[in-house]
Amino acid sequence: MTGQTSDAILQRMMSLHPKIIDLTLDRVWQLLEALDHPERKLPRVIHLAGTNGKGSTQAMLRAGIEAAGLTCHAYTSPHLARFHERIRLAGQLISEADLTAVLDECVTANGGASITYFEITTCAALLAMSRVPADFVLLETGLGGRLDATNVVETPAMTIITPISMDHEQYLGDTLAKIAGEKAGILKRGVPCVVGPQPDEALEVIEARAQALGAPVLAHGQHWHVWEERGRLVFQDENGLLDLPLPNLPGAHQLQNAGAALAALRYLALGEAACEGAMTGAEWPARMQRLRNGPLTEMAPGVELWLDGGHNPAAGEALAAHLAKLPERPTHLICGMLNTKDARGFLRPLAKVADSLTAISIPGEANTLAAAETATLAADVGHKVREAADVAGALATIAADAPGARVLICGSLYLAGSVLREGSA
Repeated sequence: MTGQTSDAILQRMMSLHPKIIDLTLDRVWQLLEALDHPERKLPRVIHLAGTNGKGSTQAMLRAGIEAAGLTCHAYTSPHLARFHERIRLAGQLISEADLTAVLDECVTANGGASITYFEITTCAALLAMSRVPADFVLLETGLGGRLDATNVVETPAMTIITPISMDHEQYLGDTLAKIAGEKAGILKRGVPCVVGPQPDEALEVIEARAQALGAPVLAHGQHWHVWEERGRLVFQDENGLLDLPLPNLPGAHQLQNAGAALAALRYLALGEAACEGAMTGAEWPARMQRLRNGPLTEMAPGVELWLDGGHNPAAGEALAAHLAKLPERPTHLICGMLNTKDARGFLRPLAKVADSLTAISIPGEANTLAAAETATLAADVGHKVREAADVAGALATIAADAPGARVLICGSLYLAGSVLREGSA
């Protein structure tokens, strides 16, 4: 042990490779071998990939597994406020002592070799999860699938591919088919795959890959269906109908994530309690999260304040659809985005439901779009725009102009994390 905090070790890990993203599995395999292959000592793994909905689907799966009286580890990224959020061991966030120990062990085993931050921290997560008993591991890809650092489990119990859309084109390809090919890289020979709603172009690629591997496919619209009826969720598969509460996570788009989670839970035969628990027990911060406490709510007590980390065109469509269904109220956006995202694509659908957009820069983020750039892009797609120095300043102006308004802080998980770190949730 070095005596350092996890934050200090994580900061050192940032300098082990010149790039943040460099997709290959070679460095991961080398470190896992030095660690005596923790990926081979895990409980049953459910591996998730997709552009949208991975985190929400994982949250529902975790709630369902725990409602069945079982335990599971979970790995997700990025974190919002603290790195510890990425790793759950038997349902609990990893402790500082355990995190520091596995990070230190991975740094030592790596021996100064070049490795990206995500690669070495994923190895640390696998190491931690290999040492604590549980019934399942929920393993979420960071980027893509085929060359993602999580794609090292030879025979998972199941894979899940949530909806695919255009995102990270510089790494995954410039067509849906190419991106789907990368996501489908998590499929394994003979291992069943639950597939959420997909564009035809993406589904064709996934099904072709599954056929080549002899992997059974449980596809939305073919093998399972999900819809809302009279304020309830109805799920149907070959085992019959389920009549359940709507997902605890708000938004019509959560129906499809709920469907994927239910298809997995039913295939694994975890019982009715698991299915009910997946709907009622899931929590996932910064996905249309209502902020009810903290300094932001105190400074604007009459404002209905929401937070969401969605950042691509599909997320913009989903947010716009959800906002349109809420009780009528003036709606204003506070938006900060990264310069690596399709800002116009995200903002365009929101122009139909927002009375104004206040652009800000994401604090402490090197790749943020400047507030002026976000404002220009927003104006290009029809928003009434203004700029502010930060979230608090933007909220103060909106609250003064429209004291009973609905305000959504959106555009980036990094912005959402900044808000949550300030204690506003």
